[in-house]
Amino acid sequence: MMAVIADEIDPAFEIVQPASLRAPFLFNSPHSGVVYPRDFVSQSRLELPVLRRSEDSFVDELFAQVTRFGMGFMRAHFPRCYLDVNREPYELDPRMFDGRLPAYANTRSMRVAGGLGTIARIVGEAQEIYGRRIPVDEAIARIESLYKPYHRSLRQLMVQMQRSFGVAVLVDCHSMPSGCQRDARIDIVLGDRYGTSCAGIIPDTIEAELRRRGYCVVRNKPYAGGFITEHYGNPASGMHAVQIEINRALYMREATYQPSENFEIVQNDLLEVALALAEVSHLELAPLRAAAE
Repeated sequence: MMAVIADEIDPAFEIVQPASLRAPFLFNSPHSGVVYPRDFVSQSRLELPVLRRSEDSFVDELFAQVTRFGMGFMRAHFPRCYLDVNREPYELDPRMFDGRLPAYANTRSMRVAGGLGTIARIVGEAQEIYGRRIPVDEAIARIESLYKPYHRSLRQLMVQMQRSFGVAVLVDCHSMPSGCQRDARIDIVLGDRYGTSCAGIIPDTIEAELRRRGYCVVRNKPYAGGFITEHYGNPASGMHAVQIEINRALYMREATYQPSENFEIVQNDLLEVALALAEVSHLELAPLRAAAE
């Protein structure tokens, strides 16, 4: 999808529900947004193609077809470099802002130190986004208008699924640059917070189905799951969350932000994995529900 520069982001995100929800799965793409606010682009010291390096380009399109088979889907329209919902709400670097941050802001996390807080300081290879400090009020406005509504809706969807099925499973969908892996053979990384964010049958099924289709899959290293996986994954309460990171070289031309000739192959493979996961969930639903109770 081509990036868009707009005066406002409306709507900020999209929820696509099937006519009939047939499995307790929600596929979420929080980093695939391509609508860039005009004010943000003008205040950045970087050109748009550089800002786009933090996008999970086309990940939403890879997974959107799950709604045809009775599963839910959600995606952000705003870009990750503008606001990252896979962080705590107030992971903020005080050096970025003009004014005093709220006392409850987390200014000391590893992600803040790395320049990748709720409002990122860098993109790509540690390239600074802003040429000057941002007013604190602007940062808070992004959180109030985008972050909080996004998570409010995500939480509501999970609770509704849990009430309907006894359990709810969130599949948080991401991509990784092909050059970020020491081992270029790694195609997909599954993150379940080292076995704490979901029942084992969920990543076990995903990994087995991917390997059967020829993909090289690893778990938790270097991506164990971010804030969303950690925050929504609570198996004891019937809430399960798993993160999937896909090597971009599998399905796109990273330099030009275009799908490659393999896009439909990967898209179909991921849909088949989702269907296999939904089928297993019907067999395993009772044990998962019992564990939650």
